Amino acid sequence: MKSVCVFCGSSSGKGVKHLLAAQKLGETLVKEGLSLVYGGGNVGIMGELANTVLKYNGRVTGVIPENLVKRESALKEVTELIVVRSMHERKARMSELSDGFIAMSGGIGTLEEFFEVWTWAQLGIHSKPIGILNTDNYYTKLLDFIDQTVEDGFVNKNNLDMITVDTDPENLIKKMKDYQPADVRKWIDENEI
Repeated sequence: MKSVCVFCGSSSGKGVKHLLAAQKLGETLVKEGLSLVYGGGNVGIMGELANTVLKYNGRVTGVIPENLVKRESALKEVTELIVVRSMHERKARMSELSDGFIAMSGGIGTLEEFFEVWTWAQLGIHSKPIGILNTDNYYTKLLDFIDQTVEDGFVNKNNLDMITVDTDPENLIKKMKDYQPADVRKWIDENEI
C-alpha cells in the first residue's frame, strides 16, 4: 500500500473524539509512509485529517467536484487538488489513486462511499483493503446490522471478511497492510441453479 483513500465527514461531529481520531490517523499515515487521498475539503474531519498529514510533511491528494469547491472550502494547500465535474467522477478518481480505503466518522456521503467500494470489492472490481475506523463506537450499530444481513442470508460471510475494523488507526493500518483478498466469486447455492 502506498496511498489510502479516507472517506470522512465535512462536519466535525459532537465533541472532539472524532477530530482527535483524524489527527491520529493523519500522523499514522505519514509515519507509515502512506499518501492520503480524500474528498478535498478544508472543513470538519476532512480538513483536520488533511491538515494533519500536511503538518507532518505527508502527501495529500484532494479530489473535489466543481460545485463543492466553494461550498466545502477546498483545501488549496494540498499536494495536489483535482477538480472534477461530478460526485461519480470524484469517487472513480479517488479509487484509481488509492491502494486501500478507510471510512472514518461521517454522514450520508461517507456511508455511500464506503458501501460503493465494498460493493466493488464484492463484484471483483478491486481487491484493495477496506477499513473502518470505529471511533467511539460510531459504526458499532451499523456493523451489528451488517452482521444481521449475513445471519439472514443476504450477505455472504466472505463479503463481510472484506471489511477490516479497528478503533486504533495504527492497528487498522497494520491489518490493512496484512489484508489478503477474499474469493470474490458469487456464492450461489447449487439448489438455486
